[in-house]
Amino acid sequence: MKTVLYLVRHGATEANLAQPARLQGRGHNPPLAPLGISQAEATRDHLACTKITRCYSSPMLRAQQTAEIIAKPHHLTPTTLEELTECDVGKWEGMDWGSIRFLDAERYFLFMQNPAVNGYPGGESFGDVFNRVAPKLEEIVRQNEGETILVVAHHVVNRTYLASLLGYPPEKAREVKLDNCGVSVLEHDTESDCLTVRTLNATQHLTRLRAA
Repeated sequence: MKTVLYLVRHGATEANLAQPARLQGRGHNPPLAPLGISQAEATRDHLACTKITRCYSSPMLRAQQTAEIIAKPHHLTPTTLEELTECDVGKWEGMDWGSIRFLDAERYFLFMQNPAVNGYPGGESFGDVFNRVAPKLEEIVRQNEGETILVVAHHVVNRTYLASLLGYPPEKAREVKLDNCGVSVLEHDTESDCLTVRTLNATQHLTRLRAA
């Protein structure tokens, strides 16, 4: 028996679209930008013919909005789970990486060396995020055996979990790049009890939006 999990990063917010982009953890709770809504709608259309039977979301507004839009054709109300909340980026909330490197160089370089251990100052590490996210996603898969599940969460949440399935150690999770509304497909085989990444960060449904 196969269980399929569609793991989606939320649509873009103004912080995601800023040049340079600003870090966005849980310190602020902005809505989707107009482009983010369009991305969620494109993802909705892309998955409209997929028989999704369960939907889960981070409780943060940007993830909830994305999940509600995608789940609408399936007549599902997303269940919010605290464990899927985005990483707490602490004192770096709202800052861009260039400013962080200039203003907090020592902590910046420690983070870049090993974000799994050297977390965001005043916030979480990648290891912290993985340790709360992985058990919850695995529980979702077990509880919905044989079904097709949609989960909408965040960049650090999704990339730390996907990295582990791809064989990366937690400190290398930044190598997993995920676009806003990028879709990753995971498949669990009940017989072998193996969870496999079938598709990583599919974005073909967003091509028109990038070209506009």
